[in-house]
This record gives sequence, C-alpha cells and structure tokens, in this order.
Amino acid sequence: MNLFISDAWAQTGEVGGGLLGLLPFVLIIVVFYFLLIRPQQKRQKQHREMVSNLKKGDEVVTTGGTLGRITDVGENFITLEVAEGVQVKVQNHAVQTMMPKGTIKDA
Repeated sequence: MNLFISDAWAQTGEVGGGLLGLLPFVLIIVVFYFLLIRPQQKRQKQHREMVSNLKKGDEVVTTGGTLGRITDVGENFITLEVAEGVQVKVQNHAVQTMMPKGTIKDA
C-alpha cells in the first residue's frame, strides 16, 4: 500500500516549544508600542494641553485650514475672527495649531 505514499513520522525532539514560540509576537507588540502607539499618545497629550491653554488673542489654525484670532473662549466652543468683522464659532478640539503673534497681519 505504501508504494507511492510514504508514511509521515513526527519529530520526537522539542523545537521552540512554550514561550520561545511567542517571542516574535512579543517583539512585534513592543516595536508597535514604541514606534506607533507611544508617539501618538504624546501628540494627543500635547494637543489636549494646547486646547486647554487657549486664550483670547491667540492666533490659531483649525483642522479645516481656517486662520483666525480667538475673540471668545467658552467651555466647548471658541469664536474666531477670520476677517475684520467676520466671526466664526468652532469647537475647541478643532484647533490644530497655534501660530506666532502677527501671523494674520503677514498673511
């Protein structure tokens, strides 16, 4: 019967058993943490601090690209003056970056 198909024999020695088999997965998780997760958490923390420190007169850019000067700061919303006499209300977390003073005059 075994003319064309040979019998398969299991190896008797242990090869990479137990925790050694999990080592590649652990290394991948560690690399992902230090290259992806940790930097993202740092950016989120910096953004939360920036948003909590917004005050009247700051010049900011929103996530939509709107450049303006803060005229009013509320709990959830801020009012931006985007042009003389033109004010827009946006959510606090929509502020992407703070710009140096005088940026609006240069733009």
